[in-house]
Amino acid sequence: MIYELAHIEIQPGTQEKFEAGVQAAAPLFQRAKGCHGMELHQTLEDANAYLLVVHWETLEDHTVHFRGSEDFKAWRALVGEYFAKPPQVRHTTTVAKPF
Repeated sequence: MIYELAHIEIQPGTQEKFEAGVQAAAPLFQRAKGCHGMELHQTLEDANAYLLVVHWETLEDHTVHFRGSEDFKAWRALVGEYFAKPPQVRHTTTVAKPF
C-alpha cells in the first residue's frame, strides 16, 4: 500500500467550500484504478491547512493513471480554486508498525 500525503494550504475563509469540493470529488477517487480510500484532515493549529491522505495500490496508480486522467482534471476543477499555493505531495509506505 502506498500513501499519498498532500499538504494543502487553502485561501482563508474557503474551508466550507473546499471541504465540500473534496466530498464531491469522492466518486472520482472511488473509481480510480488502485485507490483504496481517502481521508481529509484539518490541521488544528491552522484552519487553512489540510492533509489529504489517499491510499493507493501502487505509486503508478496515482502518478500515472490518476494524474493522467480526466478525473484528475475534474478533481482540480472542484478544489483547485481554493488552493493558496500548490499542494506539496509525498508518497510513503509503511516500514514499521510497532503496535
